[in-house]
Order: sequence, then C-alpha cells, then structure tokens
Amino acid sequence: MTTFAELGVDQDIVEALSARGIIDSFPIQEQTIPLGLPGQDIIGQAKTGTGKTFGFGIPVVQRLGLDPSPGVKALIVVPTRELAVQVYEDIDMLTQNRSTSVVAIYGGKAYEGQIEQLQAGAQIVVGTPGRLIDLAGQRLLDLSGAVEVVLDEADKMLDLGFLPDIEKIFQKLPAVRHTQLFSATMPGPIVTLARRFMSNPIHIRANDPDEGLTQANINHLVYRAHSLDKDEVIARILQAEGRGKTVVFTRTKRAAQKLMDELGDRGFSVVAVHGDMSQEARERSMAAFKAGKKEILIATDVAARGIDVDDVTHVINHTIPDDEKTYLHRAGRTGRAGKTGIAVTFVDWEDLHKWALINRALEFGQPEPRETYSSSPHLFEDLGIPAGVRGRLSTAPRTETVKTAAGGSDRAARSDAPRRRRRRSEGSAPADAVSVPAEHGAERAAETDGQGTHDGSGKGHHDGNAAPARRRRRRRAPRTGGAPTVG
Repeated sequence: MTTFAELGVDQDIVEALSARGIIDSFPIQEQTIPLGLPGQDIIGQAKTGTGKTFGFGIPVVQRLGLDPSPGVKALIVVPTRELAVQVYEDIDMLTQNRSTSVVAIYGGKAYEGQIEQLQAGAQIVVGTPGRLIDLAGQRLLDLSGAVEVVLDEADKMLDLGFLPDIEKIFQKLPAVRHTQLFSATMPGPIVTLARRFMSNPIHIRANDPDEGLTQANINHLVYRAHSLDKDEVIARILQAEGRGKTVVFTRTKRAAQKLMDELGDRGFSVVAVHGDMSQEARERSMAAFKAGKKEILIATDVAARGIDVDDVTHVINHTIPDDEKTYLHRAGRTGRAGKTGIAVTFVDWEDLHKWALINRALEFGQPEPRETYSSSPHLFEDLGIPAGVRGRLSTAPRTETVKTAAGGSDRAARSDAPRRRRRRSEGSAPADAVSVPAEHGAERAAETDGQGTHDGSGKGHHDGNAAPARRRRRRRAPRTGGAPTVG
C-alpha cells in the first residue's frame, strides 16, 4: 500500500484525508495521481467503488493551489444529481484546509443558491450537464477559465444520452486545459469523445485485464422467488447475522414506495430514493442512510450511481435488472473499498429470460435460479439468518399471521385500521362481520363518524343504526310544506 504523502500529495490534503481515517491509496489512485499532478491527460478505467473520485479530485485541488483567485477554474461533470452531491462532498472535504470554494450545480434545486455561490467566486464546479448548459446559456456560469476538466462516469453519460450536451460544454472551455475522463467501460462513442477532446491521454486500467467481470469479493445469490413472498424473504434477509447497511433496488417508483411502507410497518429503519420524490427529499434520505440514521435504502436505478457508501453489506434486487450493465452497477454498491459484500437477486417466472442473458454475459454459471421461499432452509443457510426468524421485528405493530400461496410460508399481514376498530367494538365477532349488536350502535357511530366500515372487499358497510340515524336527521330538517319525506 502506498500512502498519499508518498504519491506527492500536499500536506494539507493529506491531513484532510487523515482526519477521515484515509491514509493509504487504492490502485486507481496510486496510478492516476502521479500522472494527474503534473497535468497529464488521463483516461481512467476502473470498476465502481474503487476510489475514482480521489483519483481525479486530488490532482484538481492541488493544481489550483492553496489560494486560487475567484472564478471557475475547474469543472467536474457527472451524469446524475446523486453523484453530483457525492462528488461535491468528497471534493469539498479535500479543500477544507484551503480557501478553495466548491459548488454543486444540478437540477431539482432552486437556482438562487447555486447562482449566489458562483457569483461569490467558487473555483470548482461539480454539475450535471443540463443545469450546467442552462446557467452557461444565461451567462451565469463562465467556463472560459476552467483549465481543469473531469468527465466522471462517462459510460453513464452515454447511456443517458448526454454526449451532445458534453460537446456543447466542451465548446465553452478553453482550448488549453488538463482533461481527465473516468469510466467503468469504454464503448466506442466514449473512445471517440476522448480522442476528440483530450491531448495524448494515457489509458489507465486499475484492474487486471484477466480479472472476471464481477467482483470477487461479492457473493452473488440468485433465487427464483414468488412475487407474493418477496417482502417476507427480504424482511428475513434483513435480520441476517452481520447485516449492515443494505440497498434494495426496485424497477419502479411505485414499487419502491410500497416496499418502503411495508418494511417500515414491519419495524425496519428504512428510507427511499426514487423519481417521485423531490430532490430535497431524496437528499435527506441519502444523508440519513450515509450517516447510519437509517440502515436500509430502497432505490430505483436513478440512485444507483450516487450511492457511494463504503459499508454497504447487502444489495438486494427486488426485481431483476434489464441487462448486465445495470446488474453490475447495482451490485457494485456493496463490496466497496476492498470489503466483502452480498448481492441477492430475485428472478420472477416471467423474467427468467433476462437472467439467462445476464448469466451468460457475466459468466455466472447459474443458468437456473434456485426456487426459493421465505421458509426455504437454503435461504437461511446461504445468508446466515438465525433459525426461527420471522419477517417482522418485535417492535413492529401487532399483526395477523396468514398463510401465503407461496409454499405455505408464514407471512405477516397488516390489518387495516377500520378492521381493528371493529374488533374492539365487537368483542369476539368475526373480522369480516358487517353488522353489530344494537347496544354498540352509538359507539360505532362515534368511531366511524358516519362513514361506515370496510372489510377486505373494499366495499363500505353501514351498521344497523346508520339508516335510522339518517332518517332522524332528515325528519329534523326544516319543512317546506306538506308532510316530511321519510327515507
């Protein structure tokens, strides 16, 4: 292991890193920092979670000097808002012993604060393409002095269709500059981009070319699971021995919110990040997860590239991703910084063809996912789940236990509030009763506020006293002549 001091990093940056317990460099940092410090253009290729941010960030900060003049001197372009926040935090930490100011520029947040920071003279900008072009077009962002330029996650830029925006940004940059490009993969359009906008770049690969596509320090488990049993399986996995921070990926925003509500009801400490949430709410969720205030994060792929947390022990794919690239990006949230991790993927019956493609592309050698239920012994054995664990924490609200269709496994089912109220007022009456004894009529009327109750069918049922109550109210209505109408 090589320390940052041995790589020629300035003492104030070494101290900033040391304050966070970061002393030794990772391979990508060890290879790129000595080249980046003197101004060599670099193409850095490394898998996610290998420390790329410091690999390009340290040269950027150090080359600007201890006290750079006001105005944008460095531009770091990233594909997603979440990644912009993460990179901003890391670069800001590197500059804590310098006068250098860093600003994050991305959509979903008010313009005013970002513009104020630019006008105050921020020297390093971390931003997403859309907002950068927007502010540059309004002449609120001047990139003519940005001599340090970084494109991070370039392959994701390609996937999201940002390459035309990147070209527009480069047209606003000075011709003479130091450029670094980092990408997990190097598809043709990215190679073309590098040739066009970089000057004799050196291509750095941080991993052994013969190394497998998937990280050796991640244990990949694949199960064919019943959709009605998935929540129970996840809840039991979340009680596995040694389970730390966990990210659960869903295909849709609605599924993410539904799973968050379900796990929260079961007593787990959980937050979500998905596209239906405001940017502010997403940042709050991510901050709570990083700080350990919430230990489970439910996310759609919108967040996959922005979850840069070293101590994620488990990644769970609630729904199988569409391709091997997305799979790698999701699984790469664990096993970071040299630590081990576990990636669990559920494959629905109708998605077996997707797994066949991923299995072939990543050379897993697991053509048939094992049929698995929440009661399957191999699930407990594979993940170190203590015997007897059920999918609800002891601190969770009381529930009924019912049998699922999936292998007869126990599943905690939430009882709705009206049904609980009905049981309290009826004593031993069955849960789906639609009427109550007459002596309880006043109590029920007060409880339901005249709205009736609901059973599992979703249809409303008024008790025996509801209709007479309506008739009495109608008889008391002012008369307009003639006998009152009795309903």
